[in-house]
Amino acid sequence: MFSLSLRRRFALLLAAASLLFGAASHAQQVFRITAIPDESPTELARKAAPLVKYLEARLGMKVEFTPVTDYAASVEALANKQVDMAWFGGFTFVQANVRSGGKAVPLVQREEDAKFKSVFISTDPTIKSLNDLKGKNVSFGSQSSTSGHLMPRAYLLQAKIDPDKDFKRVAYSGAHDATIAAVAAGKVDAGALNISVWEKFVADKKVDTSKVHVFFTTPPYYDYNWTVHADMPAALREKIVKAFLDLNPSTHEGREILELQRTAKFIPTQAENYKGIEAAARSAGLLK
Repeated sequence: MFSLSLRRRFALLLAAASLLFGAASHAQQVFRITAIPDESPTELARKAAPLVKYLEARLGMKVEFTPVTDYAASVEALANKQVDMAWFGGFTFVQANVRSGGKAVPLVQREEDAKFKSVFISTDPTIKSLNDLKGKNVSFGSQSSTSGHLMPRAYLLQAKIDPDKDFKRVAYSGAHDATIAAVAAGKVDAGALNISVWEKFVADKKVDTSKVHVFFTTPPYYDYNWTVHADMPAALREKIVKAFLDLNPSTHEGREILELQRTAKFIPTQAENYKGIEAAARSAGLLK
């Protein structure tokens, strides 16, 4: 009797410990997000802060923004499930999808990302078209950037201009704001970057448009999105999508997040939208 009673008590203690451990594990669950470093670390952190707070409330778990050193690191982080969600450009999404064996799932994009554009800028008044770039020093952003490299390169190739043969020098600044700085400082003759960052710099008067001018704007293409791994439970995916679609500029919280993300609203997206980006990457020899 005594032995049986001890066994029962021990079993009850084990059950209680298991419940407590399970509750603690659930309470400590962390949802990790990251973003391609297409702007300065301080700007990325500023943009992430209110979104992290919002997602914590909507998902019911702790959310952490984990910065990465370069574009490739963001791809590896999602493919290896070191983060739960990543802000990708179209090309980095394609890279993550290939790297993960087709397991990258884009959930939402900004309304503008369904018709995104790149701009070419210069301080040289004689540069008025893509043809005028021949023999010049030109900067792209990161090599893995959709709007700062891949699509500008694709449109150059369409115009029968091969950057590696026709430019005097090809530079990679690493980020869109760095490209603006390089052009403005005269370190390169021209540069290509995403239109959103350019318009933000113009609005904030961080660039002198009497000196730096846009001489070519690309046709539209699909770009940025928030992507998760296919192994994420469907219920959590649905919560994330709803959280983004519910962002409303009529509320203080919604307005702050949307303004920092440079959009009026988020819309659903799908992998099919990025087939054109994948084709452009393969054509340019940037995706094997």
